[in-house]
Amino acid sequence: MGIGKVKLLLRTLTYIKPIQLVFQVYYKLVPIRNAKKVRSIGAWKIQALNFDIQIQEVGKLIGEKEFAFLNRSRNFTDIDWNCAEFGKLWTYNLNYFDFLLQEEVSKEIGLGLIKDFYQKRSLIKDGLEPYPISLRAINWVKFLNRYGIQDEQILGQLHSDLLLLNARLEYHILANHLFENGFGLLFGAYFFRDEKLYRSAKRIILSQLKEQILPDGAHYELTPMYHQIILYRILDAYQLVSRNAWKSNELANEFKSAASKMLGWLQQIQFKNGSIPLVNDTAFQIAPDAEKLYTYASNLGIDSNVFSLKESGYRKFYTENLEMLFDAGQIAPSYQPGHSHADNLQILVQKNNLPVLVDTGISTYEKNDRRQLERSTSSHNTVSVNNMNSSEVWGGFRVARRAQTEIVSESGMRIVAVHNGYQYLGIRHQRAIQILSSSIQVKDEMFGDKNNLALEGHLHFHPDRKVSIDQNLIFVDEVLFIRFLSPAQLKLLSYEFSEGFNHLSTSVKLIYSFKQECNFEILN
Repeated sequence: MGIGKVKLLLRTLTYIKPIQLVFQVYYKLVPIRNAKKVRSIGAWKIQALNFDIQIQEVGKLIGEKEFAFLNRSRNFTDIDWNCAEFGKLWTYNLNYFDFLLQEEVSKEIGLGLIKDFYQKRSLIKDGLEPYPISLRAINWVKFLNRYGIQDEQILGQLHSDLLLLNARLEYHILANHLFENGFGLLFGAYFFRDEKLYRSAKRIILSQLKEQILPDGAHYELTPMYHQIILYRILDAYQLVSRNAWKSNELANEFKSAASKMLGWLQQIQFKNGSIPLVNDTAFQIAPDAEKLYTYASNLGIDSNVFSLKESGYRKFYTENLEMLFDAGQIAPSYQPGHSHADNLQILVQKNNLPVLVDTGISTYEKNDRRQLERSTSSHNTVSVNNMNSSEVWGGFRVARRAQTEIVSESGMRIVAVHNGYQYLGIRHQRAIQILSSSIQVKDEMFGDKNNLALEGHLHFHPDRKVSIDQNLIFVDEVLFIRFLSPAQLKLLSYEFSEGFNHLSTSVKLIYSFKQECNFEILN
């Protein structure tokens, strides 16, 4: 490892918690298969759970042994649960067993897939990691409970996996991974009436509810996709503990309160057309969509509790025809920024409920050039300096040096924020947003020594939009959309917009080069 890589790693390690280091070392020394001796413990008599309100999965099992995840499908003659053809995330999805919740998956089909899995368990690799165990446990419990299945081998295998999970809790990762571990243990505890699993689940869940749900209702990774996933899990957990008397509805109030706040934040962050912004690691068709979550919550008797957007750092602005999302948030959480991008001070804009200025989205979790590009500053609607990233994203899910954003001033119609991501170059980027009756004005200012620095703003347009330049004017679908009010060199380039994982569409972006400050207005 070269000195540069060592320094990069040290800048990354500065932010992590000691518990993460301890468990990283521990899990390196104690292999996953030897973490704890587990075995089937004989015949089970499972008391049925009252759990009948569910969100149906769609289209993941598309044939007898054909699976479709992340816009990639694979038809097996003999299922390879370690299939790595499309990357680790695809393998993870295969091992989650979400497809058991598809309406067309019968008892016989689902049972056959479960038996195929446990018969090959000695060969399983990625599927025995704690995260897929957590999700698989929830899905198996739902499926087995739905059909009243009490197969001794399956129940023994499920309980063994839960014990393994409890021995391999993801304290080295924390964030949504540890939260999911807690939910997996909770479902397993209720299914088996297992006090030990319940104590672990309760400890994790109570601590993570307090830490991961911000006062304005956002999940603290500031990623709408994971917000929806965690909200879904909390709604499931609320149904589990409120409709089953094993623990006298303990935890129900905590789940209901958290879900109510998260529903409110989701309503705030959504665009008026119902779509969610593709900020940070967000992609379409991964999490349950907002309308399904609202319906699920309503069926459970949970109303939304709406707070103003604040701690998450996001802000929404409106004119008669425009809707803007402004990102004045941070790399978050500081100790686990794997789903954060170098996107400080970016803007997203819809006009007449159609996407115009967009985040480029994500198409992969693989550690490759595409992943690096999609997390970069130049892939977001903000300003880059010398084509460098405002935060030092690397390695797929890591961040070393990172920008800190400060809101300088804020009122109902104006916000000014600044970040220090380029302070190592002696420069700070400040962006002001001003809402007027017929436009939204954006002003970029660079403070510090700007000599010999390349200052470039980036604006990415949705693939459905037709974009052209006429001097200082930008036309979208042949209608004037942006007017530059200060000198800037403008050029259009192509880029690849992510419609989802492994699905790219060619579109155009505007690059505006300037010397010190740049003013432009987005018109109604």
